Amino acid sequence: MHTAVKQPPSTPEAEESAAPYRNLAMATVGFALTFWAWNLIAPMSADYKDRLGLSSFEQSFLVAVPVLVGSLGRIPVGALTDKYGARLMFPLISALTVVPVLLLIPAKNSYGAMLAVGFLLGLGGTTFAIGVPLVNSWFQPAKRGFALGIFGMGMGGVALSGYFTPRIAKHGDNLPFLVVGGALVVYALLAAVLITDRPGRKIPTDTLAHRLGEAGNLRVTWELSALYAIGFGGIVAFGVYLPTYLKTWYDLSPTDAGTRAAGFALVTVVFRPIGGWLSDRIHPALVTSVALLAAALMAIVQAFEPPLVPGGTIALLCMAAGLGTASGSVFALVSQVTPQPKVGSVTGIVGAMGGLGGFVPPLVMGAIFSAKDSYSIGFMLLSDLALAGCVYAYGRMRSIQRDD
Repeated sequence: MHTAVKQPPSTPEAEESAAPYRNLAMATVGFALTFWAWNLIAPMSADYKDRLGLSSFEQSFLVAVPVLVGSLGRIPVGALTDKYGARLMFPLISALTVVPVLLLIPAKNSYGAMLAVGFLLGLGGTTFAIGVPLVNSWFQPAKRGFALGIFGMGMGGVALSGYFTPRIAKHGDNLPFLVVGGALVVYALLAAVLITDRPGRKIPTDTLAHRLGEAGNLRVTWELSALYAIGFGGIVAFGVYLPTYLKTWYDLSPTDAGTRAAGFALVTVVFRPIGGWLSDRIHPALVTSVALLAAALMAIVQAFEPPLVPGGTIALLCMAAGLGTASGSVFALVSQVTPQPKVGSVTGIVGAMGGLGGFVPPLVMGAIFSAKDSYSIGFMLLSDLALAGCVYAYGRMRSIQRDD
C-alpha cells in the first residue's frame, strides 16, 4: 500500500519571503524595457536628420525632448505611486508607453509629429520613480541599498537601445518599434499579475499637489537632488558627450568612440549595485563621499589630457566607477533619510534633478572647447562639483535621521 507524500502547504511566510525578489525582478525588467523605449529616438537620430533635413540643433532638440519630459515626469509619477501603488502604476505606464512607441512609425516623415511623439515617449523615462518606492518598501534596511542598486541597473536599458535598436532596424525600418512595443505589452500583462504592493503600506490621503509641496519643503529632498545631479547627472552627461569627446580630442573613429563610451556606461551600471551593497554595510553618506572623491580625482587626471592608452582609459573608467557607485549610494541614502510615505514623491524630484543634471555639462564642455580648444577647464569644473558633493555628503548627510 502506497502512502501519498503530502507536499507542505505554501505558507504566507514563504510567499512573503519570495515577494520582495519577485517584485525586484519585475521592477528591474520593467525599468530596463521602458528605458529602452525612452531612448528609441537617439540611436536613430542620424537617420531622422537625413530623412527630414534637420540641422544639428533640430536633431539635438529631437533627442532631448523625451529625456527632458521623462525626467520632469518623474515628479508627478512618483507622487502618484505613493498614492496608488506600483501594482497599478507600473503596468499602466508600461502599457501607455506602447502608444508613442508605435506612433513613431507613422510620424517618421514629419519633424513636428516626431516632436509630439517624443514628448509622449517621455512617459517611458518616469518608471524610475515607480520602482524605487516599490523596492524600498519590500526590503528591510539591511538589504535595501543592494536591492535599489540592482533595480538601478535597469538604466542599462538606454545602453541596450543604443546597441540593439540600429541593428534591429537593419532588418526593417519599423521593426525596432514593433519589437519594443510588443515587449512592453507582454511586460504590462505580466506586471499586472506579478507586481504587488507591500501589505499595510501607508497610503497618503492628501492631494497630489500637497504631497509634492511637502516633499519639496523637505530640505533633504534638495540635498539629495544635488548629490544625485552630480552622480547620475555625470553619467548622463558622459553618455551623451563621451563619443563626441573621444572623436574630437583623441581622433577616434565613430565606431571606436561608441564602443569605448559603451564600456564607460557598462562600468556605471555594474558599480551602481556595488554602491548600494556598500551602503548596507557602511553609512551611504560615507560611500557617496568616497565615490565622489574618486570621481573628482580622476577628473583632475583627465584635465591634464593624458594619452588615451593607458592613462585616459584608466581615468575615465575609474570616473565611471565613482559616479556609478555614488548613484547607487545616493538612493540608499534616500531610503534612509526619507519618511516611507514620501519616498515616491522625493524619488520623483531627486530622479528628475539627476536626469536634468546631465544636460548642462555637455553644453558647458562644448562651449569651453569652442572658446579654448581644450576640455581641461570642463574636467576641472566637474572635479570641483564632485569635490563639493564629497565634502557635503561627509559633513552634513551622515548626521541626518529619518523622521517617520
